Order: sequence, then C-alpha cells, then structure tokens
Amino acid sequence: MDSTLHLLLATVVFLGIHVLPSTPLRALAVRLIGEGPYLGLFSLLSAAGLVWMSVAYARTPMDALWPALHLVPVYVLPFAFVLLACGLLARNPTLAGQAAALKRGDAARGILRITRHPVMWAIMLWAGAHMLALGSIRSVVLFGGLLLLAAAGTTLQDARKAKAPGDDWKRFAAATSNIPFLAIAQGRTRLVWQEIGWWRPAAGLVLFGLVLYLHPWLFGYRAY
Repeated sequence: MDSTLHLLLATVVFLGIHVLPSTPLRALAVRLIGEGPYLGLFSLLSAAGLVWMSVAYARTPMDALWPALHLVPVYVLPFAFVLLACGLLARNPTLAGQAAALKRGDAARGILRITRHPVMWAIMLWAGAHMLALGSIRSVVLFGGLLLLAAAGTTLQDARKAKAPGDDWKRFAAATSNIPFLAIAQGRTRLVWQEIGWWRPAAGLVLFGLVLYLHPWLFGYRAY
C-alpha cells in the first residue's frame, strides 16, 4: 500500500474510534460489557490507533504543499498550552469523569467563560499550527485529521450532554460557548481573570517552554 494511503487509512480509523462514542453503539457496548470495560477497551483502541498513525506518518515522505511556516507554532502554541493547562487543572464538566461539576452553581467559571472546551481548542490550535508549519501532504493528513476530530468532538460532546436528564447542562451551555469569547461578546457571561488566576496559565507557559527546549530530543528537529 502507498505510504500516504496507509497514513490516510490509519487516520480515518483513529477518527472512527473517537466518533463511535457519540453513536448508539456506545450504549450497546456498555450494556454488553459494562462502563468500566468499555472505557478500558476504548482507551486501548485509541492508543493503538495513535501508534498506528504515528508509525504511518514516519514512513510517509515529506512532500511539500506550501513553504513551511516554521514560526507559526512558536506564536500559536503558548495560547494552546495555556488553554490546555487551564482546562485540565479546573473543574471542567466537559472532561470525562467530571460530570458532577455541572451540579455546582458556579460551573461556568474561569477559563470556561472563554470556551467550554478549552482542551479541545488547545488540540485544534496545536494541530493547526503544526499543519501550517510543516506544509506537507502527510502533515495535512495527520494534523488535519486531529484538528477535524477535536472540532467535531466539541459539537458531538455538546449534543450528547444535551440529551442528559435535568437542566444542569442547559444552564451551563446558556452561560458558555464553544467558540472562544462568543458568550462574552453576546453578554451571556463576562471574563473574570481572578477566577482563572495566574498559576494555571503560568503552568501552561512553563510546559510550552519545556516542550520547545526538548523538541530536538523528542522529535529529532528544532521547533523553529
């Protein structure tokens, strides 16, 4: 099989693995094997798909589509890492295992006032920046696929949670937005820097600096 088609197949399979939880097949699988085994199987399949994509990516030639924009990640990724840190280090109802956060009266606070999917937007920024920086067919397939998955994931997750009984998600969704800053622009919420604090963004920037410094050892080439 052609290496590019191999990468495309691996990417399509990886995307399919992550779309399945938003279909009726998830409920069927949970009924058959239980929630815990299902989550374990999903994690295993996801990890295997990611490894397959990575191997296929490494074996695909770097055929250029446009001149590489090497500095794009340097300017974009600090924002991505801040979103990632703030999203992971806060009570975030959109993350797995944190549904109970919706019961809080102040669930829509901190970074969630900017976007209720900070982790997904961090992935989108990371994938988009690398796609532009590398400018090759293989980068469009791999990073474009990850960007598409994260973007679709925000919509699919919202649709799935909207079906949950009760008004918790409705209240949370009414005070937040998927698109960053949209709820603020519409007057449905306001930005409160004190809720975000300084240490979460600082942690994200430190992580960015560490990845930037270690990039040659981790991936074999400088990030800029």
